[in-house]
Amino acid sequence: MLTSKQRAKLRGMANTIPALYQIGKDGITENMAKQFADALEAKELIKVHVLDNALMDTREAAEEAAAAVGAETVQIIGSKFVLYKASKENPKIVL
Repeated sequence: MLTSKQRAKLRGMANTIPALYQIGKDGITENMAKQFADALEAKELIKVHVLDNALMDTREAAEEAAAAVGAETVQIIGSKFVLYKASKENPKIVL
C-alpha cells in the first residue's frame, strides 16, 4: 500500500508520461492485462486512457486493471488513470 507521500511522488512523475494504452468497448481483455503487466515490469509506471465507448467508467477500469496485474492505482483523472507496480527484476523508481 502506498503512502500519501509516495503517491504524490508518483503522481508528479506520471504528469510527464503519455497514455500508452487505451481501453475501449471490449474492456480489459486477458491480452491487455498481459501488456499492462509487461509494461509495469519494464517501466513501473503506466498511464491508461479509457475511451468514451468503453462500457465501464474510469474508476471501474482502474480497479479492474490494478486487480488483474497486482498493481496500485496512483491516480484517476478524467478519462485517464495511472498504475504503479515495483519491478521484480530491475527496480527504477525509489519511493
